[in-house]
Amino acid sequence: MKKTNRVYGILAIGAYMANFNADLSGYPKTTANNDIFGSDKALKYPMKRMWLLQGDPVLYIKSMKSGEGSEKMQPRDLNERYTYLFGALDDKTSSSEVLGKLFSAVDVMNFGATFAEKKQNISITGAVQINQGFNRFQSTKVLTQEILSPFRNSNEKSEGKLASSMGTKIMTDEAHYVYSFSVNPANYGEFTELVDGFDGYTVEAYEKFKKAARVATTAFNTNSKSGCENELSLFIELKEDSKLFLANLDRYVKVQRKDEQVLYDLTKLAKVLAPHQDEIQSIELYRNPFTVEVDFAALPCTVQSIF
Repeated sequence: MKKTNRVYGILAIGAYMANFNADLSGYPKTTANNDIFGSDKALKYPMKRMWLLQGDPVLYIKSMKSGEGSEKMQPRDLNERYTYLFGALDDKTSSSEVLGKLFSAVDVMNFGATFAEKKQNISITGAVQINQGFNRFQSTKVLTQEILSPFRNSNEKSEGKLASSMGTKIMTDEAHYVYSFSVNPANYGEFTELVDGFDGYTVEAYEKFKKAARVATTAFNTNSKSGCENELSLFIELKEDSKLFLANLDRYVKVQRKDEQVLYDLTKLAKVLAPHQDEIQSIELYRNPFTVEVDFAALPCTVQSIF
């Protein structure tokens, strides 16, 4: 079975009058220095939703079950989700069987898993690792918008209970989140001897990740994510025998406005990669050709539409 080589890259998400990743207060997530960032979970979730809608098995995603009797509808726990996808898990089920079923889920095959159910204690370090994505746009403003509900607040104890309730929507006017990621198929090497018929991380799994990484956020059009879109994806595939290891690449990316378009400046990244061209098999750059311009200097890459 053909396998993929190690890959490094960046994924960029634009948020326009939107809130790509809120904290518990409803504001965009920030560090102690007030730098806006998005978690890896915020980027992975639209990918999982996309795979789910395509009919692929996805384990680590919220799903609901109907209540029994007077019970209300509620989310499944991990064991219930596993049972829903793969059948009941009992104390006699072997770890090899559980591993095989876990790897049949596209999200586990890509991102790994922590599974501790029914005397099973399984930890899988994912082939795909995605770091936190920092907003690289310097002029971002956080806006609040009051929203009038069509319903009155029946819990209000004052005269205000006769009025419609108010809400607040918090968003950024414009932000550009840049994520670093890596793909290391060797993470699954030890499992090939433990699971019958398992050959490790496959090209098929990588291609599913690659497609979702390019378009899943744009496709995930919820209220808070409306206005969030994939803008740029860069995939740096190393040669099979490469000994090159790269640190987070997002630090070498600058984002700014250039007239009506967004300019992603990759000149620093090109300088970082220049001494290592003999280690690199290929570099693929995908961008939104209508809204994004890229300065990739001497970066030897193919450029394609992100759609």
